[in-house]
Amino acid sequence: MEKQEQSDFLGTEKISKLMLKFCIPCVLSLLVSALYNIVDQIFVGNSELSTLGNAATGVVFPIFIIAQAFAWWIGDGCAAYMNIHQGMGKGENTHRCVGTGAVVTLAASIVLISIFYPLKTQILTLFGASENSIGYAVEYFNIILGFFPVYMLMNMINAVIRADGSPNWSMLSMLAGAIINIILDPVFIFACHWGMAGAAWATVIGQVVSFVISVIYLFRTKTFKLTLKSFIPKFKVFAEAAKLGLSSFITQMTIVVIALVCNIMLAKYGSMSHYSADIPIAVIGIESKVFTVVINIVVGIVLGCQPIIGYNIGAQNTERVKKLYKAILLCTLAVGVIATLLFEIAPNAVVAMFGKPTNIPNPDDYWDFAQKTFRIFLALVTFTCTIKMSSIFFQAVGKPVFAVLTSLIRDVVCFIPLICVMPIFKGIDGILLSAPIADLIAMAVTVALTVVYFVKLNKTKALGENA
Repeated sequence: MEKQEQSDFLGTEKISKLMLKFCIPCVLSLLVSALYNIVDQIFVGNSELSTLGNAATGVVFPIFIIAQAFAWWIGDGCAAYMNIHQGMGKGENTHRCVGTGAVVTLAASIVLISIFYPLKTQILTLFGASENSIGYAVEYFNIILGFFPVYMLMNMINAVIRADGSPNWSMLSMLAGAIINIILDPVFIFACHWGMAGAAWATVIGQVVSFVISVIYLFRTKTFKLTLKSFIPKFKVFAEAAKLGLSSFITQMTIVVIALVCNIMLAKYGSMSHYSADIPIAVIGIESKVFTVVINIVVGIVLGCQPIIGYNIGAQNTERVKKLYKAILLCTLAVGVIATLLFEIAPNAVVAMFGKPTNIPNPDDYWDFAQKTFRIFLALVTFTCTIKMSSIFFQAVGKPVFAVLTSLIRDVVCFIPLICVMPIFKGIDGILLSAPIADLIAMAVTVALTVVYFVKLNKTKALGENA
């Protein structure tokens, strides 16, 4: 009973106060998570590795996303399960769900290592590594890959920590690791002259610090208690969490598919243009990192609200759910508009943070393509933010089908076909135009699904009142 009372305030506290308590730490936590890769790229880009180093970290980035996809699938699923069942007053199986999730995450990390290590050269080449950048990419990847279990478990546990009502602890975990990474990057890259290996070691040491802090929290949880029995897999309980977290997995994996298809098309049509293949891949690698920052702010807002949404859905407090949705939507639109203005007005200033091109024949081509990429490719980033936010919202309210549809429509149904067809007519510019067209179509579908959901929610409420 005491454990249940720990979460009851989610149904009574003022919404604005709850959002400040949960969203700010969650946003900061996810921004710090994005910094792990961005900091590496900034220091690499400003070193003698320059553009080719940036291209190398860019082709490794999708591998990070694959690992994160599995970790978030399990972590976000367990988090949604926890909060919905707490709202229903049925949280007795939470510890088995979390324990099984940790075991599955560890197993998934070992499987990924066993697949990626022997095929690393082929995989990195597939993601766009050229003969000029493949050596750098392999050097970086070899170190990163060995710490996948730590990276994945840290991400999975942090989702549970936020759902347990301790977003500040999750933020502390990520912030400590990022600070270590930021301190060690210049030491290893510039002072020790370790190059790509230095960037990789700075990253994984930071991840280990974050992991240790996350694990410590498991001994002081609020709404559940882990025992040795918790880690004996109970897949009947975990199956529900897996369904709830599936949209997180699909969202992350579509990023990987997009990166794969995008890099293949950029290599093909870039080599046919005056830009060559390395410039477009390096620039898109930077765009992906910057885009991740914007999306992580939005994801942080809605994930921060997930415990509040899940609890109130479980408790059938539909009016609070509607108020939460409106508040989350307004925050999402604000983030999208600010990002759009930045990318349209000062794209080169954003790209300049990642260093100046020094090891390519024509630096002017680099700046030209960077400007076009941010102004065209990210023209409707506000729509992209709203689509991603809606997918996580549907996940939080226990509507996995709506969540999956929202995740798939923009990236798989629209963007991938467009990116394959548009360059036939518009060359490399067709790749850049594909994103805003996909955003426009997907936004229309997202609005329709949202209207359907809230109409059904109102009907359910009316039936409950008349019963």
